[in-house]
Amino acid sequence: MINVSRETGELFDAYKALLSAWNPKINLVAASTLVDFRHRHVEDCLQLAEHLPSAIKGHWVDFGSGGGLPGLVMAIFYRDMPIRFTLVESDKRKCQFLKTVVRELSLTKVQVVSDRIEKIEPFNADYASARALAALNQLLKFVHLHLSTDGTALLMKGRSWKDEVEVARNEWQFDLEHFNSTTDPEAAILKISGVSHA
Repeated sequence: MINVSRETGELFDAYKALLSAWNPKINLVAASTLVDFRHRHVEDCLQLAEHLPSAIKGHWVDFGSGGGLPGLVMAIFYRDMPIRFTLVESDKRKCQFLKTVVRELSLTKVQVVSDRIEKIEPFNADYASARALAALNQLLKFVHLHLSTDGTALLMKGRSWKDEVEVARNEWQFDLEHFNSTTDPEAAILKISGVSHA
């Protein structure tokens, strides 16, 4: 588990308070998970940092940000690093929530884009992430479109990740490292680069 500063912890608390207030209206996360928000959501997302250089820079795009997981968590954690974040979410209500958090927490290097991922001009991003968004085969279309040739994607997948990798290999070539999730023994983090059509 990555240790965070008191100030970062306070920002996560503020984020949780906003999410808890908005959740009954637009269902950002399962209500039952708010009780253990730090473990189920923050610590889960912070695992991504364990598989990245300690000093990162450039542009990070988060696909299907929803309630801000993992995009907002990573933006809070890396707020003092020279990296900017783009959170892509097609649901306009969820975008309003994301923009509210960005404003309230003064996350100046975060922008929210309200559109479908496949309709946006390529970002040529250094990093890409997604959590519980789509099957790997579909996610790799987004990664291929928006990640730079030497970029890294960190995709949070559930228990069927091995099957998804097998299916994706039929259409895509990619370099893969996988790491067991520390918050869910059946889940994994897929670190992917070098994506091209098979």
